[in-house]
Amino acid sequence: HVGLMTNRAPTDRFSNLEDIDVTADGSPLLRFLICLIYSVVCAAGLIGNLLVIFFIRVKQERRKSRVNFFVLNLAVTDLQFVLTLPFWAVDTALDFSWPFGNAMCKIILSVTVMNMYASVFFLTAMSVTRYWSVASALKNRTGQRSCSAKWISAVIWALATLASAPTPIFSTVSNVTGEKLCLLKFPGGQYWLAVYHIQKILVGFVLPVFIVSISYISLLRFIRSRTMKTSNPKWRSKVTKSITIVVLCFFMCWMPNHAITLWSVLVKMNAANWDRAYYIVHTYVFPLTICLAHTNSCLNPIIYCLMRKEFRNKLRGTVSASDLAHGLAVKHGGGIVLNVCKMYRGADTCRWHQFSSLTLISNTLQMVTQEFLTKNKGKV
Repeated sequence: HVGLMTNRAPTDRFSNLEDIDVTADGSPLLRFLICLIYSVVCAAGLIGNLLVIFFIRVKQERRKSRVNFFVLNLAVTDLQFVLTLPFWAVDTALDFSWPFGNAMCKIILSVTVMNMYASVFFLTAMSVTRYWSVASALKNRTGQRSCSAKWISAVIWALATLASAPTPIFSTVSNVTGEKLCLLKFPGGQYWLAVYHIQKILVGFVLPVFIVSISYISLLRFIRSRTMKTSNPKWRSKVTKSITIVVLCFFMCWMPNHAITLWSVLVKMNAANWDRAYYIVHTYVFPLTICLAHTNSCLNPIIYCLMRKEFRNKLRGTVSASDLAHGLAVKHGGGIVLNVCKMYRGADTCRWHQFSSLTLISNTLQMVTQEFLTKNKGKV
């Protein structure tokens, strides 16, 4: 929500750049659409992330997989984020006028930004862990020591907190053209605000895209080199397609929001004009890119799970009256197990983007990789 602007009549070059980061008066229809999206995402994200946390905790899947521990942290991250959406929905409904006071402005904005970083970092860690797990298994490195998932998670949370540190310090409710707006206001003016956004683009998008791309490309090359003659072309094609979609989705989901943010940075640095085109894009397009980002990060578990028939069947059994009464009574020989490891391992997306979530694709990648490990057991 940082980076919008006021609805003033644009000129070829605005003299007052201080209002660049003030939210725009979008059309009533646009604001209604944003509120509707936030409401749906909040409800769906709340249910989905609670389900993921419930199944991982109850079934203790986190003990079996480092990635599952990351999934648990990711669900906690998205759950925290989804709880901020009602505040942003009210803010949008009131024509982007913040009614909750200065303290809540700092808290809500800080939680939003911190969980953005945390979500992206955990998704990036999953991609790296996914490659390392497969490579270690195929190279018989199971005896090698590796960093604990708890320590890695602690580092990720620390980095997310550090990256978002300026937010609680410089966020404030400011009166602009008679409206109380929750925004970032740096004492150094537009320069430090531009630096803040550059950090967000580099640390929250460019670097993760690079790491995710390298991880999955390396994984693909490694698998293909190990399956030159042992696996069929159809299976390799499935792996290739899955990895390609993972990388492309990560890029496409984050790119619109960060591209417009970069444009805003150029305006702040006087490298681009604040003209009518910028005004229109920032007023009507940028809010939708925020929705796109929010939707993706909050609906990761929902999209990922509900699009799998296996999960839907197990979920159906889980919510049955007898299972609820007996604490998920044992069924089908092995119990109703939401195998989050299989469902979620290797997921990557953007925290904040379209409904074609990377976690869904990563699930496919996980399944075919496990199939590969099974087929090639004893051959590598």
